[in-house]
Amino acid sequence: MKHHKKTRKFGLETNERRALLRSLALALITHGRIQTTEAKAKELRPFIEPLVTKAKQNTAGTRRYLVSKLGSGAQGLPIKKLVDTIAPKYVTRPGGYTRVIKTAIRISDGGKMAVIEFV
Repeated sequence: MKHHKKTRKFGLETNERRALLRSLALALITHGRIQTTEAKAKELRPFIEPLVTKAKQNTAGTRRYLVSKLGSGAQGLPIKKLVDTIAPKYVTRPGGYTRVIKTAIRISDGGKMAVIEFV
C-alpha cells in the first residue's frame, strides 16, 4: 500500500535528493524553463511553488528563508531574481505558478521527458 509515500526518492540519499531539488529550482529560477525527466519535474513543482508564495512578501526574513531552502549560490542572484522579478508577477495569483509539459521520450534510455516553466 502506498500510504505516506508522497515523495519520489530517485534512488538517492536524503541529502543528495535535497541537493538535486535545490539545483533544479535554481536552474528554473535562473532560466525560467528547464527540460528534465517527468518525475523530476513533477517533484520540483511542490518544492518551488511554496518558495514563490513566500517570495511575494519581499522582506528580510523571507530572503533568509529562501537562502536556507536554496542556498546562497552565485552570491544570491537567483534569490534576488525570485523576489524582485518573478514573485511580483504572481501577486494576484493564489497558486499554480509552474506548468509541466510532457515532451518526447528520450532516445537513449526511453526516459519520459518534460519541460517545467513558470506560467
